[in-house]
Amino acid sequence: MLSLPAALCLFATGCERHAKSETYYLIANNLGVPYWKTVVSGFDRAATAYGVTDQVDGPNNYDVQAELQALTKAVAAKPAGILISVSDPVVLEPQIDSAIEAGIPVVTVDSDAPGIHRLFFVGTNNLEAGRLGGQRAVEKLGDKGNVVFFSMPGQPNLDERLKGYQDVFSAHPGVKVIDVINIKGDSGNAFDRAQQYLAETGPKKIDAFICLESSSAKDVAEALKRQNATDRLLIAMDVDQDTLNLIKAGVIEATVAQKPYTMGYYGLISLDEVHHYPPKSLQADFSSDSFSPYPEFVDTGTALVDKSNVDSYIRSAAEAQKK
Repeated sequence: MLSLPAALCLFATGCERHAKSETYYLIANNLGVPYWKTVVSGFDRAATAYGVTDQVDGPNNYDVQAELQALTKAVAAKPAGILISVSDPVVLEPQIDSAIEAGIPVVTVDSDAPGIHRLFFVGTNNLEAGRLGGQRAVEKLGDKGNVVFFSMPGQPNLDERLKGYQDVFSAHPGVKVIDVINIKGDSGNAFDRAQQYLAETGPKKIDAFICLESSSAKDVAEALKRQNATDRLLIAMDVDQDTLNLIKAGVIEATVAQKPYTMGYYGLISLDEVHHYPPKSLQADFSSDSFSPYPEFVDTGTALVDKSNVDSYIRSAAEAQKK
């Protein structure tokens, strides 16, 4: 049986079309967190399978200007394609437009900005991810409670997840959103604010803490453990090892899982296809073209992980580390 990379090569006229001089860039923020390391591993694996070169650039923390600098460098290098997570559409749009004008294919990953001239988006349906988490929150709260979110307002994917939760909560007026905390790219801020909110009692008591990005859940969990706050609900995002262990331990109720490895892998092979079979113009508005060769959005999938299925995710992570 052919492996997926081998099969893809056969359908795409043969892997001999590739060369190490063919370079693809992945640009993102927060590259130091486990989530992005998983995206990079998928990107690397696809590059190895296709025999091309991949470059990863961007800050290890959350720094929009540093991501802009990384994107500017990538555009100047004139690569075969750029895969980018859009942390701030306003800041990054001019350079994304510059890439497209220079004939460099740009595909967004993880965080989209559909108003800009990218070809399409590979990642999670973040609105549905929020709704998935919202349904679990309502179920566990029994239709009533005060909720605090941890996020980075202005980042498109996180804003969409928040809207998904709000969509669900709108049908349950007993569930009230008290605050949306901007962690500013530092999960330590989530720990500090969680401790402050845990001190609230009576009608101001916070019943649920919900994390819209991957790094803050472990810090909020630590605050809950220190206060022995076993009566509070904590819902996380993503499936790094700390989160999975905390679900198994019963500190985190559930997390919404994405497929970051798939995003990186499919992102590179999508760019490769565009590079070798380019459209007449990259500047065309493919989103409004019923005969576009590209989808608007490639949904890589989501799932809810809790105690009932966490062991399978732990096994999967362990197997991936062995490869």
